[in-house]
Amino acid sequence: MRDLLKIVNVVFFSLVLIAIMQSCKKESLPTVTTVSVSDITHVSAVSVSYIADDGGSLVLSRGICWDISPNPTINSSKTIDGKGSGVFISNITGLKPNTEYNVRAYATNSEGLNYGNEITFFTIQILTASLTTAPVTSITQKSVVTGGNITSDGGEAVTARGVCWGFSGNPTINNNKTTDGTGIGSFVSNIIGLTEKTTYYVRAYAINSEGISYGNEISFTTSPIRLPTLTTSEVSSTCTTSAISGGSITSDGGGSISIRGVCWNTSGNPNINDDDRSYDGHTVGDFSSTMMNLKRGTKYYVRAYATNEAGTAYGNQLSFTTAAEVSPIVFNPDLSYETITDIEGNIYKTIQIGTQTWMAENLKTTKLNDGTAIPLVTDNINWLNRSTPGYCWYDNDVYYKSYYGALYNWYPVSTGKLCPTGWHVPSDLEWTILCNYLENTNVAGGKLKETGTLHWLYPNTGATNESGFTALPGGWRYSNGVFRGIYWMGIWWSSTEFNTGSTNNPVASYFRGMHYDSNDASGSGDSKVTGYSIRCLKD
Repeated sequence: MRDLLKIVNVVFFSLVLIAIMQSCKKESLPTVTTVSVSDITHVSAVSVSYIADDGGSLVLSRGICWDISPNPTINSSKTIDGKGSGVFISNITGLKPNTEYNVRAYATNSEGLNYGNEITFFTIQILTASLTTAPVTSITQKSVVTGGNITSDGGEAVTARGVCWGFSGNPTINNNKTTDGTGIGSFVSNIIGLTEKTTYYVRAYAINSEGISYGNEISFTTSPIRLPTLTTSEVSSTCTTSAISGGSITSDGGGSISIRGVCWNTSGNPNINDDDRSYDGHTVGDFSSTMMNLKRGTKYYVRAYATNEAGTAYGNQLSFTTAAEVSPIVFNPDLSYETITDIEGNIYKTIQIGTQTWMAENLKTTKLNDGTAIPLVTDNINWLNRSTPGYCWYDNDVYYKSYYGALYNWYPVSTGKLCPTGWHVPSDLEWTILCNYLENTNVAGGKLKETGTLHWLYPNTGATNESGFTALPGGWRYSNGVFRGIYWMGIWWSSTEFNTGSTNNPVASYFRGMHYDSNDASGSGDSKVTGYSIRCLKD
């Protein structure tokens, strides 16, 4: 017990002695050492410092200061990194790339401020990005696939990347280029709009704040454009003057299809330079073509064709023969028809539609109802220059009379004697009354047209013939004498004139038309010299 008291007393007096000695020691500035600078980048660094002696007073502030001039002070840039003695770490930020800096640690206590030793370091220089150009693949006539791989951004973010190309070596972004994102790593570039069978040079590029860098150069040659590949479709819907064929383009040859269709003749191996042809779009795939203005009972040869930059290719040749005879008219079997006879003894079916009674066939007469002959005009010049009554048969072939009737210029209409006695050529208003009874002009055509495709081309849109009118596509004769449109369109004169100029002598008249791929029965006007069909309306 007595020994323990001795130990306590010794410790107590020792502590008192130490306190007295410390109170007698004079305070001084802290001792600080700048140990090292590491983790240097282009804009930052990390320093380690050490306060070995606080000078007998608590270190109130410590940190690191730096400048591009020697002996930086806390009036320069600085950090504040806590209090007390020992090791501390400082993060130096906001630096400039490729610049020499001077740095030293500092510490303050109640006696004042003291600095450590000075260390000099250089920030890292920003470089342009490092990259390579990806191999060129998927080469076609007009496009390739390439890209690049950015392995280093050079110390600054990549803000744009892609590939550039040209006809000569070392292409730059001032030539053609793609833009394919930002950042490092691999990227894919699609080059389009190239010219076939042409050599190009390509390099990947990357842009950061330091500038533009390029990858290795690669050259490639685009493929040549070849002729399209296609076949000819089987011939269908063969009539006396028309037929339907078409084709299937399975390859565009690497080019752009500028035109496609079928061509035909009566001798074999038809081509687009010497023979008749259709124009049916400009894409690959299947297409349908209508051949018109054929001769009845005639053997024809047909080939599909397609044209691209390399030239024109043809499908396999097929042959067909047009019908020698026109099929009988298909009247509506559910309706009751009457008949009327003209001055020549031609008999026509008639049908009542609403309050009107119409002929259900096209007019065939070659005489006015007073017996006056209407001149038959076969010559094109005579037809063009005629300002008196005239008629013709389609294609100047009387064979078409039985079903399609005659085509008349407007001048026999103006006599008021073209239809049988008690009948007349309808006015445009009377045509409108007919259409309105069948709902409206937009749908009346379907209700007026003969059904099926014996006379109308496929698809004969909307045809029901529920009215019994049995409209047929008799075609027309242009003012220059050329025949067009049989099986395709039926057009009928009205008695209503209209003035296309400033004179008081109208040179045109209204008509009504119906089309094989439409429901409507639209009206417009045309020169009185044109040849159209006639339907008569009962007075």
